[in-house]
Parts: sequence; C-alpha cells; structure tokens
Amino acid sequence: MINWQTKKLGEVCDILDFLRKPVTARDRKVGYFPYYGATGIQDYVDSYIFDEDLVLVGEDGARWDSGDNTAFAISGKTWVNNHAHVLRPHRDILFDQWLIYFLNISNLSEYITGTTVKKLNQEKLRSIPISLPPLATQQKIVARLDELLSNITQAKQLRQEAIADTEKILSQTLREIFEEGKEKFEITNLGEVAKLVRGPFGGSLKKEIFVPEGIAVYEQGNVIDSIFDNFRYFITLEKFEEMKRFEVSAGDILMSCSGTIGKFIIIPNSFIKGIINQALLKITPKENITVDYLKYALQDYLSQSTTHIKGGAIKNIASVKELKEFQISLPPLPEQYQIVTRLDTLSVKLRELRQLQAEQLEDLKKLEKAYLREAFSGELV
Repeated sequence: MINWQTKKLGEVCDILDFLRKPVTARDRKVGYFPYYGATGIQDYVDSYIFDEDLVLVGEDGARWDSGDNTAFAISGKTWVNNHAHVLRPHRDILFDQWLIYFLNISNLSEYITGTTVKKLNQEKLRSIPISLPPLATQQKIVARLDELLSNITQAKQLRQEAIADTEKILSQTLREIFEEGKEKFEITNLGEVAKLVRGPFGGSLKKEIFVPEGIAVYEQGNVIDSIFDNFRYFITLEKFEEMKRFEVSAGDILMSCSGTIGKFIIIPNSFIKGIINQALLKITPKENITVDYLKYALQDYLSQSTTHIKGGAIKNIASVKELKEFQISLPPLPEQYQIVTRLDTLSVKLRELRQLQAEQLEDLKKLEKAYLREAFSGELV
C-alpha cells in the first residue's frame, strides 16, 4: 500500500450538525427544496438551511457496512434533519467524492453505538481515519472510479432488467396456454372441478387454545416459504376433531389469502397432520383434474385478474363464492399431463436462469467493491 498520510475526519471536515433542524411531517410546509434524512430525500419543503455542496452521512436509521452507501452528496438549497451528519470537506486537501467513496467502501460498524437504536454519533464520526493522497491523486483516482463504476452500474441495470424479463416468461406462457385451451377444450367453473375451503374465521383459533405439541396449524408463512416441517402453533386432537373441515390432505393446494396473495403449495404424500388457519384457502381437486394442472391454472388466473382481491392497506382474497365462478379450460387428463410437463420443464429452466442471473449480479457487486478497495490501497494510481 502506498504511504499516504492519514487523518481523522474531524481534522479534515467541518461538521455542520449544529445547523440541522428536524421538522415533523405534520409541521412541514410543502415547497421546492429537498428535505434530507439519513438515506436521502424524505420530502420537499418551502424553505432551506444550506446552500452549498455538502456531504451527508447517516447518523441513525442508516446502514454502515461496506457497500451500504451511507454517505452521499447534496447541492444547492437544501434542508437536513437530525438523522444525517452534515460535512463540509476541507477542499484544499480532501475531494468530496473521495470522501464519499471512502466512507461507502468502509465498514464503519466499529464506530456504531447502541443496540436497539444503532447510531453513528458525532464523536465517533470525527474519529474515523481517512487515507489522504495528494488532492490531484484523489481526483485522478475518483475519475477512474467514476468510469469503472459507471460501467458496472450499467451492467447491473441490464442484469436487473433481464431478471425482470425472466420473471414474465412463465406468466406469458401460462396466458398463452390457457387462452388457447379455452378455444380447444371444455370450459367449466373452478367450483365444478375442486372443493374450496377457507380457513376458520372469528374466535375458532384463539391463541389460548394452542398447546406445545399436537396437531399442526398451517399458516401463511408455511405457504409463502414452502415450509412443511416447521410450525408455531398446535391444537389438541379433540380440537382437531371439531375442525376436521379444515384438515390438510395429500394433494391439496394451499393458497395464501391475506397480505401476500396467490402463493401456493401442494401438500405432498408425506406431510405433517394439521389444519389451515384463517389466512389460507384449501383447494382439493376432483378426479377429472390433476393437482398440478389446477395449480398452474390458478397461477394464470391470479396473475391476470384483480377481481379476486379486496381491501385497502391489507389485501384479502375475495369470497370463496366468487372464486368458484372462475372459469377454467378442462382438457382430457392426457393433455393435462402434457401441459404440466411442458410448464414444469420451463419452470426448471427459468429457475436455473434466475440463479445464474443472480450470481452474475452478485459478481458485479463484488467487482464494484474490488475496484473501491484497489482505489484506497493505491492500486488504481
């Protein structure tokens, strides 16, 4: 590593925290000036405190690990609340963007205080050591970093767009298959090919009836995360007998119905005995439809329509009566198996592609950090 001098932030920056003014959301007057907090713009207000180029660093409500981008630049007329430190670098020895890159690549966890509410207080901020090559060298390295990281940012954006496009492929294929099916095969209602049971409402599953061991209660988390062997709540055998209508059986489809809507699991042949709770819908296919074909048909329906959703802040599935009216094409069983095989094959390929794309995106993030580490070790000079 090149032998650059090191100074503490308090020696090379003016800390302007004493000028900050928090304003509650209720008391803010809407305007054109950005109102900054720990992670960026929180609002726009009708007045300003600062009118210059400055660097903000999250004091609380931020993240401080390497790569968390806790530091960022602001410019012009701005207002800053008390959740972000305000730094004015001594620009004869410290380039603003050098400071920002340095803080964002650094793991600042050793300077963070508090347990419940974590905080980078001003005393700790002032004590952070920073490497200081000559100003011209800082500017040269920053220019090179800007070029390299810009290329990585573009590559990451393209990769994220590719991931988004990949997510659409299955739903588009489902749409094509089931639209074509409506022209070729019999059309029926969901209620004709499956039995639907919504989980018990009201006081049927109050916490006081739960026991440490017994018959499992399947919750929404089991469905969303495809968990078949980990349960929080259990009921007695006697309570289970009272609630047999909600019993889970092999081959049932369980669907999430509140908040996160439209996630599915198919209960396997080997499963833990239990009942569903109020946030789940149990769908039991009849003999003329396969469970996998029905699951794909439901996925298509839920991705194309919003008539099954009600509620404001917390979304809920519509009534079982409405869901029973959902129309579904019903090919003969051999064609159902062929369609499922095609969709299963596509699903596996898409899962592999998503994994590869995620790995490539992670590689780009690692490359980004590598360039920053090289910069502050002098290898980009």
